[in-house]
Amino acid sequence: MEGLIMTASDAIKYEKRDNVAWVTLNRPDQINAINDGIRDGILRSIGEAEADAEVRAIVIIGSGPRGFCAGADIKEARGPETPAEARRRLTKGGYLDALERCTKPTIAAIHGVCMGGGFEIALACDIRIAAADAVFALPETGLGLIPGGGGTQRLPRIVGLGRALDLMLTGDRIDASEAYRIGAVSRLVADPTQLAAEAEKVAQRITAKPPTATAYAKEAARSGIEMDLKSGLQLERTLFTVLLTTEDRKEAAAAFKEKRKPNFTGR
Repeated sequence: MEGLIMTASDAIKYEKRDNVAWVTLNRPDQINAINDGIRDGILRSIGEAEADAEVRAIVIIGSGPRGFCAGADIKEARGPETPAEARRRLTKGGYLDALERCTKPTIAAIHGVCMGGGFEIALACDIRIAAADAVFALPETGLGLIPGGGGTQRLPRIVGLGRALDLMLTGDRIDASEAYRIGAVSRLVADPTQLAAEAEKVAQRITAKPPTATAYAKEAARSGIEMDLKSGLQLERTLFTVLLTTEDRKEAAAAFKEKRKPNFTGR
């Protein structure tokens, strides 16, 4: 099935192609800068994908030639806030928590500018693919702030504390090759015009797997990293044992024995 849903005043474009949900940041004239439309649209898109059993992977990509996302829309920036106003604003960061908690594997396909909150969107995804023209930074300290969308927590867990602090304290920009070297992205695409095709290829490799297995692999890794080793290993054993009883596990074994392509149903 295919479908196109425009959400939050067209700031987000949601489209399902085969078993992949494509979530497009759709403010190209502003380099897809984050406003309430982007936040609400991502949140709604994740809910849509989670509720759709046909969706087995999600790709987030930016529209336009200039970049994935330039961060927060400065036109929405305001002066000093009261504590109550600040708390209300910070609750808007929940869209990134929802993105990270999503049971479906998520892929960020990044080109051009990927700064501040845009980088934080990518960090909340499971897999990050960067075109050769991508540039990354967390410049918030230069504005008298710190990354407020999870950057101070997710980046150290991905690249290590030392490298994360270097990027956050200096606000320096790094190119795609450096991002790959330090582990901020896991794949590079030399030709930016092939970024979507590469994301599609990776997504299709994931959707070919049993969806419960990919969901449990994600749960074991993401939850386990917050646990001590003993608890994490116990979680892994529990999920592994559950998977042994699934219809998809039996189908995988039968397909291997019969030398045919498996038909996974998510059961």
